[in-house]
Amino acid sequence: MSIAEVLEQYGDKYLAAILTTWQMTAIGFSVAFVLAILITILRVSPIKPLRLVGDLYVQIFRNIPGVSLLIICVYALPNLGLLLEYKTCVMVAVILLASAFGSENFMSGINTIGVGQIEAARSIGLNFGQIIRLVVVPQALRSAVLPMTNLLIATMLTTAIGSQVPLNPQELTGLVSYINTRSVAGILPFFISAFCYAGTAVVLGFIGNAIDKKVRILR
Repeated sequence: MSIAEVLEQYGDKYLAAILTTWQMTAIGFSVAFVLAILITILRVSPIKPLRLVGDLYVQIFRNIPGVSLLIICVYALPNLGLLLEYKTCVMVAVILLASAFGSENFMSGINTIGVGQIEAARSIGLNFGQIIRLVVVPQALRSAVLPMTNLLIATMLTTAIGSQVPLNPQELTGLVSYINTRSVAGILPFFISAFCYAGTAVVLGFIGNAIDKKVRILR
């Protein structure tokens, strides 16, 4: 089959697949972004047990392969009485992974904040919550634009683990398996899906760079 024939026969499914991939990426990254901020706050908390919880969360989910998390969600959670849809399982795995790496990105941003700023905030009577909200988080967000852009792209690529479970409609990688079990299309479905991933990543990269240039903190 030629590329034209693949697109003619499966073009509508490719459109549905890329929209599904974008949707999963947007939802997964948005939830992971918020969760990463909360985990990072725990990691810099003055309360040691909270710091331990935050660090443990990152160390666990940063070091578990996405497919392993997906298998746990699909096959282990039902034994605990928690039965989730396949798409929800994929999203949970993606969010857990992305939030762990996102917390590391925010920690890197926090490390760029001068100690003098924190001491100045304390000297004017700000408590921990106010320092985090008014001083730390705004600067950490601005410093982490490029790393979080990379995380957004990685989140999109991680949604490919959805190819391991039945999704309807499929995401881009799952669609390749669907096509090759019904047609002799060879490498072409992979090429088309790879082009969709790469094209989206390039656009996200340009947007991330533009935002970074606008909000970057010059030190």
